[in-house]
Amino acid sequence: MQENFSLKPFNTFGVEAKAKYFIEVNSVDELIETLKSPNTKSLPLIFIGGGSNLLFTQDFDGLAIKLNLKGISEEILNENEVLVTAKAGENWHEFVLFCLNKNYGGLENLSLIPGNVGTSPMQNIGAYGTEIKDIFVDCKVLNLETLEVETFDLEKCRFGYRDSIFKQEGKGKYVILEVRFKLTTKNHSMKTEYGAIQSELENLGIKNPAIQDISKAVINIRQSKLPDPKKIGNAGSFFKNPTIPLIQFENLKKQFPNIQGYPNGEFVKVPAGWLIEQCGWKGKQIGNVASHQLQALVIVNATGNATGKEIFDFSTMIIDSVKEKFAIELEREVNIL
Repeated sequence: MQENFSLKPFNTFGVEAKAKYFIEVNSVDELIETLKSPNTKSLPLIFIGGGSNLLFTQDFDGLAIKLNLKGISEEILNENEVLVTAKAGENWHEFVLFCLNKNYGGLENLSLIPGNVGTSPMQNIGAYGTEIKDIFVDCKVLNLETLEVETFDLEKCRFGYRDSIFKQEGKGKYVILEVRFKLTTKNHSMKTEYGAIQSELENLGIKNPAIQDISKAVINIRQSKLPDPKKIGNAGSFFKNPTIPLIQFENLKKQFPNIQGYPNGEFVKVPAGWLIEQCGWKGKQIGNVASHQLQALVIVNATGNATGKEIFDFSTMIIDSVKEKFAIELEREVNIL
């Protein structure tokens, strides 16, 4: 265990914050042993995976645990289905590529999402018409109160839009150890209609795409829109796309005829990036922080010297301006500490 440890390398914003204590664990037994220790029982805890959904606004006066649980296993169910289990510390995109190399379908639309497998169920990660819940079977978690391993199935996880039990009443009560997915081996159900996938496939000259082609298209789209955290600090999409009542959307459309929206029954999902851009934030920089020039939904550590508080304050200004103009309150997708 290390003291006064810098967490800068462990968050994709690249902001400086120190943990009072820090330890890396490589197995469930090591994790349980750490948590049973009298030295750690009274400490606040934070579990760090890929660090892609964290914003440290201050030092952490507790124990930061880096989960290095690694391993992938497979179980063939039948001629068209396979169960694939990945430990929490596996890099998400590398796991997707592992499955694509085996021709396992279901994850291709989720290519190049930053972070680790263990954090994927927490906010039901999704992109281009696919969400974790579509291929999720269950996950093993450690109950932090009892130190017993439990299994959470699809129903128990209570997935919603970028939401799950782990962000609600289960927050801080469990740590995810591994996740199991049901994927296809040959009769793949491919989703190419969402976003710019179809046009990108056309650009690539692909008429009858395989799952690997869809992944390539998604990677191209993401790379053209989203900054690489290795080059400029960011956490991907900073805000959730808000869902508003249909009647509110219709009233807004009278005032803003170009407003975008995706109807779902009595509600409409409005792209947060469009709202932010309309308020003049796209590419705007204040001090060390900016809204990305290609995607307003992404806040970046523009100079590399931003503090977490500067980034948080910048996001507050965006929230306030969108609320003032559209009467819609944006919700942060990033976990603030």
